[in-house]
Amino acid sequence: MPPSLTVIHSLLLFSTALIAGGLNAVAGGGSFITFPALIFTGVPPIMANATNNTAIWVAALASAGAYRQDLGIKRQVFLLLCGISLFGGMTGSLALLYTSSDVFKKLIPYLLLLATLVFTFGDALRGWLQFQSQKSTPESVPVFNLAFAQLAIAIYGGFFGAGLGIFMLATLSFLGIKSIHTMNAFKTFLGSCINGIAIIPFIFAGVIAWQQAILMAVGGSLGGYLSARYARRLKPQLIRKFVIFIAFTMTIYFFVHG
Repeated sequence: MPPSLTVIHSLLLFSTALIAGGLNAVAGGGSFITFPALIFTGVPPIMANATNNTAIWVAALASAGAYRQDLGIKRQVFLLLCGISLFGGMTGSLALLYTSSDVFKKLIPYLLLLATLVFTFGDALRGWLQFQSQKSTPESVPVFNLAFAQLAIAIYGGFFGAGLGIFMLATLSFLGIKSIHTMNAFKTFLGSCINGIAIIPFIFAGVIAWQQAILMAVGGSLGGYLSARYARRLKPQLIRKFVIFIAFTMTIYFFVHG
């Protein structure tokens, strides 16, 4: 059973969700703020993970509205990626319910480091591999590459989800999509599919703390929607630098405290 909410815990969860919602809309990684906050307020780890996933899903829907015009992809390809995201998210969430999260938690710093390096040095890697054309868009990236990468990310996201946004941004950058706004649109829409489908097994397993989830969903939605709209007015280079800073900061933190 989840612990009862106190006034202090309510304020802590709402404020961290507000910040995380904005972070997820711009760079990803908000789970590394909200998940520890749930643990700190006495929610058991597996329940904290399921509750955090539920709150993030609602907040992601708010951000999706602000980024919908930046997607720039054929309807058929988008529906394919959504289907893959749903399948992978369901697979990962079911795996979580039958697997201890201890081993996975130990892998988080290394997985974050990989995603951070790919996102930071994606342009250099593409040049070395002669991967992209003069100007790369979602239409010029092979569908199989996008689908395979999204399946792996979706399974990861359904299982734990922390750092999901940065993994998706890193993969899209490596695949040749340059616009940070386009990448954010992909991350937001497909992340909504992953987190949304993962909620279904969590509901049947009874591992969601609903009071905490609703409170954090409100805070995350507010922060996500406002940040998404504000981020679109910023220069892409500035947002990319912000993403890299957040990614390296979280990676270092979890190597030290993981």
